[in-house]
Amino acid sequence: MGLSRPVATAGFAAATAIGVVAFRRMHLRWGARPEESAAELPGDGLLPDARLVATRAIAIDAPRESVWPWLAQMGQGRGGLYSYDRLEKVFGCEIASADQIEAQWQDVRVGDEFRIHPKVALQVALVEPPRALVVRSPEARAGEPGAPYDFTWAFVLEAHEPGRCRLVVRERYAWAAPAVRAMVEPLAAVSFVMSERMLRGIRDRAEAVSAG
Repeated sequence: MGLSRPVATAGFAAATAIGVVAFRRMHLRWGARPEESAAELPGDGLLPDARLVATRAIAIDAPRESVWPWLAQMGQGRGGLYSYDRLEKVFGCEIASADQIEAQWQDVRVGDEFRIHPKVALQVALVEPPRALVVRSPEARAGEPGAPYDFTWAFVLEAHEPGRCRLVVRERYAWAAPAVRAMVEPLAAVSFVMSERMLRGIRDRAEAVSAG
């Protein structure tokens, strides 16, 4: 005897909910060790009341001094984001990820713009070479409405063992209006897709240079 429609519908809904929860847990901690997810990282103090935190990581067979230049030159109009350039171009981001280190993009300082789109710029909030680069959403200008949420994006290189390191990337989101959560949750999921490719892109570039 088959299940009744209400029972089948309830079962499908329950399975979908479980799948969504499992995916959320996975993408918010992709590649990160438990101690990395729990650790306090540079930039956390800039947004102490974050309501959603994503910590993702990847191991790199290169010392962090060799990885840092790839982080220093990140941004639209600079070295890119090492992710899905073609997809980003569909949304008008005009990003072309570099395959080599460029000297003119190595000077990154607090207060600099960190563009992710020609019309969207974050702001460099912390620079600690060769360990940490943190950017954040800019403060609203006088007379202009602010963003519905605050955001920090930290790139942290932790020495792992001789000749190796781990790149830990953390996103922190904070908001006041409860309705904003419905915007941030899918945004964080999309960010995972791009960030997973970005982490692999940085790893592959750094390892290729180190091996060569």
